[in-house]
Amino acid sequence: MQRYFVEKDAIKVPYIYITGDDCHHIGLVMRMKQGDKVYVSDQERSFVASITEIQKELVTLEIVDELHEEKELPFNVTIAQGLVRREKMEEVIDYITELGATSYIPVVMSRSIVKVNLEQMEKKNARYAKIAKEAAEQSHRLKIMEVKNVATWKNFLSQSKDYDLCLYAYEASPKDDSLKQLLRNKTYKNILVLVGPEGGISDKEVEDLKKNNFLPISLGPRILRTQVAPLYVMSALSYEWEGKE
Repeated sequence: MQRYFVEKDAIKVPYIYITGDDCHHIGLVMRMKQGDKVYVSDQERSFVASITEIQKELVTLEIVDELHEEKELPFNVTIAQGLVRREKMEEVIDYITELGATSYIPVVMSRSIVKVNLEQMEKKNARYAKIAKEAAEQSHRLKIMEVKNVATWKNFLSQSKDYDLCLYAYEASPKDDSLKQLLRNKTYKNILVLVGPEGGISDKEVEDLKKNNFLPISLGPRILRTQVAPLYVMSALSYEWEGKE
């Protein structure tokens, strides 16, 4: 069944109301009809609901059952990435949402080849949020990954104080500095992982990271592309916490 996300005030038990693009998707794209069932989530609760009425601007559903899903990782993971080209960023946002990331931060770094245009970024943010929403629906997550605004390097380091484990993927790290070694401690609740842009992380940035309590991690003996490294990180985290349960 298709999954849709709604705001909390759209759920008025026993009914759920869907508007906007999702209303159009139900009626004109999926061509659903009265009696068809879908999953609906407000990012805290999820339900099976049956369509009772489809109007041009509003779809009304009646709750059939409340689900008790365990779709999310038992900790919050934020992937930060040196600013990359739009198509690569969209690819990363799509896939790390499916893999369970909590949030994504694009960061301006010294070797980023993309120049920041704040006006354009505001327009792109809406597209990035839509990509994350659609990926969360496709993968049947309970929550939508948050795509945060572009952070300057200084602002990113300041934000890192909110996490209890801060890591950065670094090709010069010894093989012993692996995710597996660090993840033996399962008490972490908020994890931040930085991946550099196409040009990697500069020596000056490495020094800044060390001063701000970041730990280096190795992602194996091969050099990964910037759009591949976040997927490796999320897959490893999922395997360590979920694959062995």
